[in-house]
Amino acid sequence: MLTFIHAADFHLDSAFGALDQRRSAARRRESRETALRLSNYVNSQGVDLVLLAGDLFDSAAAFRETGEQLSAALGQMEAQVFIAPGNHDWYGPGSPWRTVDWPENVHIFSENALTAVELPEWNLVVHGAAFTGPEQAESALRGFTAPDDGKVHIGLLHGEVEAPEDRYGPLRKDDIAASGLAYLALGHVHRRTEPVRIGGTVCAWPGCIEGRGFDELGEKGFYRGTLDESGRVSLTFVPFARRRYEILEVDVTGKDSRAAVEAALPADTARDLYRIVLTGETGEGGAGAAALEEALADRFYALEVRDRTRMAEDLWARAEEDSLRGLFLRQLRLRRDGAKTEEERRAAEQAARFGLAALDHREIG
Repeated sequence: MLTFIHAADFHLDSAFGALDQRRSAARRRESRETALRLSNYVNSQGVDLVLLAGDLFDSAAAFRETGEQLSAALGQMEAQVFIAPGNHDWYGPGSPWRTVDWPENVHIFSENALTAVELPEWNLVVHGAAFTGPEQAESALRGFTAPDDGKVHIGLLHGEVEAPEDRYGPLRKDDIAASGLAYLALGHVHRRTEPVRIGGTVCAWPGCIEGRGFDELGEKGFYRGTLDESGRVSLTFVPFARRRYEILEVDVTGKDSRAAVEAALPADTARDLYRIVLTGETGEGGAGAAALEEALADRFYALEVRDRTRMAEDLWARAEEDSLRGLFLRQLRLRRDGAKTEEERRAAEQAARFGLAALDHREIG
């Protein structure tokens, strides 16, 4: 029984541009440590084979230091390592795949057509291909069928299945079904997919190994699998990210905003990056997004609070008063009702909140 790991989409040297300078630099350092942590896992768990399905670097011109760190970490693995470069870290002149010295246990596929490496000790053949440019319109599996030679055949590719446009290693279900592969390890899709069987082939995307923004939410990690002599595959997802991105919506209607948020928060958020979205109706004082962000910031690695509340309708009723307050609210109500976008509507409500606070000589939040 062979034990393997299937991971992808490290995107080393990502900018983490949404964070402040200190945290973005720290996140880049943490991401470079991913391969070393993975190496420790591989060795402690007795993993035989590591399949890395592309976009390990965020760019084909990654920093040399980053490539050398990755090479050193992979070289520490007591396992055979296979890499299929993707559309971000495509194999070509100047890429770390060609400029860095890679250890003997690491095989990097370098052609934009399937090539094979035999591993006789496991009666196994690994087939893989590389992006050799930022886009690849042809399917590497087109016309491929593994030989019926009594060996177990698996594939390693970066690409999409039945994609709407042929740009990033398009794969057709018919080609997968005809491939004769026991397992097809895929990269490129950052959201983990459950394993699916197409014909006789099990295929899956593990997703990115670390989230980098609020479009990559929740637990991230890799698949750990076993492969027996008959080609039967079993997979288990292993959470591995050091930090998670999470979005939490909290309805603060009729509640104290801070109390509502704290009641909705899970127990342990200190290592994670959160976006808290305030919803519902609020009074004149508003939801106090900025004050909340400041008050709760030390509960998170990073926090942003967004105000998506609506001003309570009964406050607008005071627009009928024959007073400065009424005149002010009538003007803002007209602007709100005539708004062409949600952003314009929210701006009108925000102006109403601040204006009412000024009229009453009080602070918002």
